Amino acid sequence: MTLALVTGIVLSPLAVSWERIGIPHKIGAILNLLVALAAVGATIFLLQPVAMRLIEQAPKVVADVESTVRDLREMVRGIDEMSEEVANAMKGVEDEDAPSPLDLTGSNTPEPVPEPAPAPAESEDDGGGVSADAAVPSVTDVVWLAPSILAQTAIFAGTLFFFLATRVDVYRWVARHIPWNVDRSLMLQRLLEAEKRVSRYFLTVAVINAGLGLAVFGALTQLGVTGAPVWGLVAFLCNFVLYLGPAAFFVAMLYAGIASFDGIQALLPAACYVGLNFIEAQFVTPTAVGRQLSLNPLVVFLAVVFGIFLWGPIGGIVAIPILVWILVINNASGVAPSKVQADAAKAA
Repeated sequence: MTLALVTGIVLSPLAVSWERIGIPHKIGAILNLLVALAAVGATIFLLQPVAMRLIEQAPKVVADVESTVRDLREMVRGIDEMSEEVANAMKGVEDEDAPSPLDLTGSNTPEPVPEPAPAPAESEDDGGGVSADAAVPSVTDVVWLAPSILAQTAIFAGTLFFFLATRVDVYRWVARHIPWNVDRSLMLQRLLEAEKRVSRYFLTVAVINAGLGLAVFGALTQLGVTGAPVWGLVAFLCNFVLYLGPAAFFVAMLYAGIASFDGIQALLPAACYVGLNFIEAQFVTPTAVGRQLSLNPLVVFLAVVFGIFLWGPIGGIVAIPILVWILVINNASGVAPSKVQADAAKAA
């Protein structure tokens, strides 16, 4: 439901455009709903091959990780053995320098030679990996999940449609019943200004993320990573969740690198993404978004964490638009309400 409300706010400029060309509210709401559902469906359709490819490559990734861990263990064991040999050699030198004790028994019994420690037995499941069949959901799982998915889709569609069809009436009701000591017309202006700000913020971030996705697509294509266009789409979507989204995509790039390359080359996709994300986060986004709204990084991080805690992964996407909406309503963002549309003045 929260995602539907945020989506409705983001699509509000499109709703205003439908009204300007004479399309009724309800027809415009249906058109916006179709646009939103088409975008969600296309995203799921494009991401499905990546998910299946990751499941298929899971055994290789697990085997490579286990091999790397085994090599590290052997290297550490070799260092320990070398240290022990050096210590024994130093101890032998000290024993030679020390005076030899008198042999009162007259026997020359040789000292027992310590037997080498047996090598640790390899586990039977080394290199076994994870079977792809175990990770793929069965038909029973799909049947059990279908009603829940359909119910959530219906709630999303219904909330989005009715909000788009009656959003001005909703703003009027909120301005009339909000418990703040603020003039109703001013509160209505703030609500409409918040809607405008959130939509502009989301559009700006979407353009920046699209540029990042294209850059990731180009870099992965040059490296020869399979599915580079879809990985660019995943980078575009993950970057909507500040901090946590790029971190998750970095892990995904490590996974893709291990699945596609061997040795040190497996780190190239993740390294390229870190460089591109650094340019985007330090130069592009502050220049484009900082002119519209300046937020404390701690507030942004806590809002993302709180949103994920309440609504799961979707909360990471809607947290910042909700934060921007609240700040503009409170007039705490340092931006005075601008002139709103003519219908807003009439609604007051």
